[in-house]
Amino acid sequence: MDLSRDDVEAAIEAYRESEPLYAVESEAVETLPDAFRSGEYGRRDAQWVVRWYGRRYLGDEPPGADRNRREEAFEGADFEAVRDAIATAVEAERRGSKRERTEREEAERTGYSGAVDALTALPGVDLPVASAFLAFVHPDRFVVVGPDEWRIVCDLTGLEGRYPDPPSVDEYDDYLAACDELAERYGIDPWELYMVVWRRRGERAET
Repeated sequence: MDLSRDDVEAAIEAYRESEPLYAVESEAVETLPDAFRSGEYGRRDAQWVVRWYGRRYLGDEPPGADRNRREEAFEGADFEAVRDAIATAVEAERRGSKRERTEREEAERTGYSGAVDALTALPGVDLPVASAFLAFVHPDRFVVVGPDEWRIVCDLTGLEGRYPDPPSVDEYDDYLAACDELAERYGIDPWELYMVVWRRRGERAET
């Protein structure tokens, strides 16, 4: 399966016009990166990311997901631990796809893998939710992952395999490399790619 440029533009426009959370997401993409970098944010800002991950499904989460339990667990997290984990995410780096990295760069991925380790040590946070934090800290570099996003990206790229639940850092890295390929192919940024993928998810569910 491939998409034309018209398909991509139509999906982005449909997302902006139809997705109930678009307005608040857009505000978050504009404000949260600076807030997380400066440290000028509160507990509710961090909780919003966890809530957003599940609530964007509008009650139709994948089988086995327990949004309420995840949110309640995160609400009980020590806020200083949350701040430390987000500070680690702020320092996270990506150096291109695996194919483009040297062995030295591969060994220096501590900022990225360290961020995932710090975030997933928090109650209620697995790698998919950690990917949401990374996407709102670095919307120009990271894309949220979940079962539906994984399947759509597999359909559009050479990414292979069933969705690993949850993905490892290396598997998430493969997903990000495939997302990089798509963003370059269509001339869009990572957040616009997320919009396209999310709309394709909805269209696939309707067929």
